[in-house]
Amino acid sequence: MVKILVINPGSTTTKLAIYEDEKEVISENLNHSNEELAPFGTKITDQYEFRRDIIKDFLTKHDIDLNSISAVIGRGGLSKPIPGGVHLVNEALCKDLYEGYLGQHASNLGGLIADALAKEIGNNVPAFIADPVVVDEMEDIARLSGLPELPRISIFHALNHKACAKRYANEIGKNYEDINLIVVHLGGGISIAAHQKGKVIDVNNALDGEGPYSPERSGTLPVGGLIKLCYSGKYSLDELRKLNKGSGGLVAYQGTNNAKAVCEKGLAGDRKAWLAFFGMAYQVAKEIGANAAVLKGKVDAIILTGGVAYNKSFCEFVEERVSFIAPVVVYPGENEMQALALAAYRVLTSQEKIQHYE
Repeated sequence: MVKILVINPGSTTTKLAIYEDEKEVISENLNHSNEELAPFGTKITDQYEFRRDIIKDFLTKHDIDLNSISAVIGRGGLSKPIPGGVHLVNEALCKDLYEGYLGQHASNLGGLIADALAKEIGNNVPAFIADPVVVDEMEDIARLSGLPELPRISIFHALNHKACAKRYANEIGKNYEDINLIVVHLGGGISIAAHQKGKVIDVNNALDGEGPYSPERSGTLPVGGLIKLCYSGKYSLDELRKLNKGSGGLVAYQGTNNAKAVCEKGLAGDRKAWLAFFGMAYQVAKEIGANAAVLKGKVDAIILTGGVAYNKSFCEFVEERVSFIAPVVVYPGENEMQALALAAYRVLTSQEKIQHYE
């Protein structure tokens, strides 16, 4: 039996779990108030000791002996772009996570704290990260945008994408590397990717508003109108960024990012709410069609996942428009902790090779 400590730091949470082989035995979601986080600066590593100490408290509370841990895996952060898979935390990765190579985010702490705890345990216990948002397997042709100065960038919900893709492959008795899938993550941001034989060859940049609009992101906008808006004098740079990520999508149309509430209003007869909610589903269906073209129509399945995938009306709207491409499978939720634990388990049991960060 292997025992795996899973660490997933979020902006205002730290999710922790202990897995024994493939089974979760302990889990806890620790919320951090604004007051708790207020003393720390803008650099996420200012929170390092605070987060590390609460993880140690979690282990003490549940009588977990550090020496019983076989591996520690943390949510990967904004490092350099890397291929998908499980990466051993090394000095180069720690340096880039600490400095915030592609930006500051709480997930940067996942690999750093995993490394520190693994070193404290000793006995060659490894620290891993798996499928961070910076996974980049895009084909060169997919990087072209129309302006050399603005290449398309791969930043998406790689952890859940890859986990769902591998889950589906396992359920049909095939290898992820032998099938083609379109995976759709439906959360606060929406990412839709073409998975070809184990690689994500094209995906929208879900972080910076490319693709369908989402509960709180604007999605791709009419570029001419956007340019005029930028020079209208109506908004500051920070306000425009907020419109793109935080105040766009359903928030802009309905004043809330609660997709379920907007759906219920729409189905109850509110025409504007109906359009806002199902307009999001309409754009998702269009993006799925675009990814089918990327895969030349050879698609084994379309997978809908993420929090919005719990909404039956949304999924049915999308399925009605894309089921001619391939069967639609729904795996609602994010399942990040399980995805991380299973990634570590596959490496520890020699089912998957370790990647090395450079």
